Amino acid sequence: MVSAIDALNERVGQAVKWLVLVATLISAGNAVVRYGLDYSSNAWLESQWYLFALIFLLGAGYTLKHDGHVRVDVIHGRLSARARAWVDLFGGLLFLLPMAGLIAWLGWAAFAESWAIGETSPDAGGLARWPIRLAIPVGFGLLFLQGVAEVLRRVDTLFGEEDRCSS
Repeated sequence: MVSAIDALNERVGQAVKWLVLVATLISAGNAVVRYGLDYSSNAWLESQWYLFALIFLLGAGYTLKHDGHVRVDVIHGRLSARARAWVDLFGGLLFLLPMAGLIAWLGWAAFAESWAIGETSPDAGGLARWPIRLAIPVGFGLLFLQGVAEVLRRVDTLFGEEDRCSS
């Protein structure tokens, strides 16, 4: 199970990396068109922040998998490997999993409402809002799954089952 979750978030993370290039090209294109041709489009501007949101939301599980999230290393770095595993285990169980699960759950309700009413941007020429609202439960769902993998990995570290959860 851990390997499957790792593989899923790895594939999503690798795909999301390309969104950085797309966002950069759209941003540069917007600047050229706006200042060079004196033309602007709300849809293209909104697509920039949609892409930023997708990069952040869909990349969260990948970032957790690669231990790239911010933590208080002043304390964590001074602990033994076993103590770090306990901190990560309790942090995952008490904070990460409940938070990610709750946001995914609530995000799904917000997406469903947006889909049902056909929500669009209030700006002229803006985009539909439901696709970006869908990214919230999907992104936090991926983060939740990676949190499960990390919790299982810490349990294996603490209780001697490391080879079952190798990445």
